[in-house]
Parts: sequence; C-alpha cells; structure tokens
Amino acid sequence: MHAVRDLRVLLRLRDFRSLLAVRLLSQAADGVFQVALATVVVFSPEKQTSPEAIASAMAILLLPYSLLGPFTGVLLDRWRRRQVLLYGNLLRALLAMATAALIVSKVPDWLFYASALSVTAVNRFVLAGLSAALPRVVDGEQQLVMANSLAPTAGTLAATAGGGLAFAVRLTGSHMDAYVVLLAAALYFCSSLTSLRMAPELLGPDPARLQPHLREALLSTVRGLADGLRHLAERRTPARALTAMTLIRFCYGALTVMVLMLCRYSWAETESEGLALLGITVGVSGAGFFTAAVVTPWAVARLSTFGWIACCAALGAVLAPALGLFFTPGPMLAAAFVLGLCTQGTKISTDTIVQSSVDDAFRGRIFAIYDVLFNVAFVGAAAVASLMLPPDGKSAALLGVVTVLYAMVAAAMARYGRG
Repeated sequence: MHAVRDLRVLLRLRDFRSLLAVRLLSQAADGVFQVALATVVVFSPEKQTSPEAIASAMAILLLPYSLLGPFTGVLLDRWRRRQVLLYGNLLRALLAMATAALIVSKVPDWLFYASALSVTAVNRFVLAGLSAALPRVVDGEQQLVMANSLAPTAGTLAATAGGGLAFAVRLTGSHMDAYVVLLAAALYFCSSLTSLRMAPELLGPDPARLQPHLREALLSTVRGLADGLRHLAERRTPARALTAMTLIRFCYGALTVMVLMLCRYSWAETESEGLALLGITVGVSGAGFFTAAVVTPWAVARLSTFGWIACCAALGAVLAPALGLFFTPGPMLAAAFVLGLCTQGTKISTDTIVQSSVDDAFRGRIFAIYDVLFNVAFVGAAAVASLMLPPDGKSAALLGVVTVLYAMVAAAMARYGRG
C-alpha cells in the first residue's frame, strides 16, 4: 500500500508527469524504429541472416556513438536539458523521415545504416538527459526510488508497446518498413512538442554552470570527461553498480541474439511467422519489465539496492539454463519474462544508486558513461554470440557463459551488500 500511495504522490507532480510523457512518447518511437531496423536487417525475405550479420548491424548502429557517448554528458551538463529534449526529438523526427525515404529508394546498405545511426545517435542525448533530469522533478530519495521504478520501466514498456504496434503494421504487408519508420517520426515529433510543457530552466543544470556557446562547451569536453571519470572513480558504490549492470546487460544481449536466430530459423517456417514469434517474445519480456517496476521498490526496502541486484542475478543464473536449454518457444518465453524482470530490476537499482551517490553537476557525464557501458556490453554480447551460435541459434555453450556471469554478479553483489 505504501508503494501505491507513493505512486499517487508522484503522479500529482505536474513536472514529473510532463517529463514522464516526454519519455513515453520518445521511447515508444524508439521501439517502433528499432523494430523497423530489425525487420530490414533480420527478417527481409531476400536476406539470409546470420549471427555475424546481426552482430555487424548492432556494431554499426551502437558502437560508434557509444564510444563518443561520454562527450554527450559534458554537453548535457552545460546545455539546458529541457532544450535537449525539445530539439533532440525534433531532429530525430526529421532524420527518421529521411531514413524512410532511403528505404523506399533502395539505396546501398551503408547509406541506410548511416541514416539509421544518425537517428539513434541523437538518442544518446535524449535518454541521458531524461535520466539526469529526473531528480529535478521529485523530492527526496524515497520518491526518487519510486520514480526510477516508474519512469524508466514505463519508458521500456512504451518501447515494447511501440514495437508491438510496429510489428502489427509490418505484418499487414511485406513492404511496410518505410511506413513504420514514418510512424516513429510522428511519435518523435509529439515527444518534442510535449517537452514545451516544462520551463526551459526546470531540468537543470543550474544557470551558473551553463556555457551557452557551443565552441566553449566542445573545448571543455576532454577536461569535463576526465572530471566525470575521476568523480566516478572516487565513488566505489556507483562504480560497482555500473559494473554489475554492464555484465547483466551483456547476458541479456547474448540471449537476445540467440532468440533472434531461433525465431528466424528454428521456430518458424516463414519470415512472417518468425517476426510474429519475436513480437510475442518482446511482449513477454516487457511484462517482466513491468513486474520489475512493481516489485523493485518493495524488494529494495527489504533487501537494499545491492541485495536486490544480487537476487536478480541469482534468478538469472538458475533459470536461464533451466529454461533455455530446451530451445523451444514455451520455456524460452518463460525465460524471457524472468530475464526481463531481472534486467529491469537491476537497472532500476543501478539508476537509483548512481543518482543518489553522484553530484548533480556530474550526473550528465556519469549517465553518458553509463549509456556507453550499456551499449558496448550489448555489442560485445552480439560479437561473442556470433562466434558461438550455430545457424539455428541453439548453443548450450553460450547459455553456460551467461549462467557463469550471472552467478559471478550475484556472488559479488551479495558480498558487497553485506559489507
């Protein structure tokens, strides 16, 4: 009942509701756009997809701007975050429209990837800005824990819903990819307009720290990045949480590639059937994310944040092999739910640890570093999976690696939580 009461308090906060609406629309658009990319790269009838092709696509779309991600944090700590949400989503709407035009034009793959990269690159600013701004619209650590349970998880559910909508649109015909991308563009535009409900200075950083000239901000990037890394190095608590989140994200990424290959080649006879199965799997995983949002505040209150991370990792260590080794849709769907819960529960806890133990002046930089780790872990997982997965996606060895990593995180977090 306390959780329900705290949730009601949060939803009475006008600025929190506005920031949440921006997140929901933006991440719903992300879900639509990501499904459009998946259908072009993985489920196009004319392509014979392999684990190596999936890994290459993930590297092209995630790795370049992930390596540059910390630089976005330096800018976030100098630009008004409300303006980042406004112009970032507006720019993504325009870039998504350009991507749709390229799909229709049947251009070379590298040009399509470059356009898609430009859309997802701007996403680094938007997501890091949303996380860094959250403490500015709530009061106290208890509200912050609840906000971290509600906002990022609601965003993930919005992305899942957007992905489901994209799947539905895509299944109406074999040449609907451009229309799906245009749907994403419309949602990005709505998110941009919604950010106007908040005052430009509301989300910080403090005006005294703003550097309005882009040249000044860029010149200070290297120094600011070093300051952010030093700030993180001096705080073992957020550093350990980020390490745990990175490893669990790696596990989730490796299993994602496995499921993609299973849907494409083992569980379905046609591309449409495989796409439908993938949509169901994404929906079940989204249900796990929602469950994590409900359970995490209660679990953190009883186990502590690190205790809950240890519990999530332990669940993954036990259930990933127990369910995954069947390599059939039913047990794998159950695993998708559990691992969705574990991954999101860990992320909520990590967000709270970072936000509560990092100074506001450094939050943009730390969350940009967080974002880099998040994406590099996923790309690394795809690369490892590409080396271990056979064409049909069935690999007991990969499940074994994932199980060991989950167990290591569980043991380390339990030990740190007791200390």
